[in-house]
Amino acid sequence: MSVSQISVFIESEPGHLVRVLDSFVEAGVNVRGYSASDTGDYGIVRFIVDNPDAALAVLRDQNAACAKSEVLVLRLEDTPGELARVMGIIADCHINVTYSYSLISTYIVLSVNDVAAAERMLESEPVELLGQDDLAHLVA
Repeated sequence: MSVSQISVFIESEPGHLVRVLDSFVEAGVNVRGYSASDTGDYGIVRFIVDNPDAALAVLRDQNAACAKSEVLVLRLEDTPGELARVMGIIADCHINVTYSYSLISTYIVLSVNDVAAAERMLESEPVELLGQDDLAHLVA
């Protein structure tokens, strides 16, 4: 059983990701998970959404370089060693994991070029910033 993933190649500039996300909102597409990776001036954003065909249509309407591919989604137990166990099973089958990311979480990680400025801006917003010590107490 697999799910469809939408990948899009975008410029690594302020506002480019939000433009994609806003277009998903307008089309009624709900993002269930995503991964954004930087390759310098451009980045690859991978999305798991509730309606991949609609997301792909939105991106193609914007003339974005995008593609749909099939990926596996696993639900893991929140216990120490569970990720290692599953990756071990895959490795034992001589299957390479080329990338992975997590889904359906209200906890997200953002790498930004000015962490202090982003923290200051977000402190007055209705979001919770977590520190390293907070991670020990998270419940999936």
